[in-house]
Amino acid sequence: MFRWLFLLILIVPALEIGVFIWAGGKIGGLSVIGLIILTGLFGATLAKQQGTETLRRAQTNMNTGQLPAEEIFDGICILIGAIVLLTPGFITDIFGFLLLLPVTRNPLKVWLKAIVQQMINKGSVTIYRR
Repeated sequence: MFRWLFLLILIVPALEIGVFIWAGGKIGGLSVIGLIILTGLFGATLAKQQGTETLRRAQTNMNTGQLPAEEIFDGICILIGAIVLLTPGFITDIFGFLLLLPVTRNPLKVWLKAIVQQMINKGSVTIYRR
């Protein structure tokens, strides 16, 4: 898992620089900077809206005595999506928007749940219950 993360930390910035150079040649440097700012603002607005909606659903579940399990995974995805959107780059922005939009977040949540379940099964994560 950590090897993949290490590779991502090395490869993604190099790819982003390549995309910046390519896009700058096609639409100009100022347009690229404008797009970076625009996607950041739009992403922050979307993250706030999705986060608020998820928090509201979690509170509703807790008020009815239900565990907000889906909302916890939604919140994790929204947080990761928002963080990724704050980093400049078009590749990371695509990934961030995929995590923020409910229609694309749901398949990614299934994948995230499977990873967490594998970690629990291997003993990498311990669940404490009272």
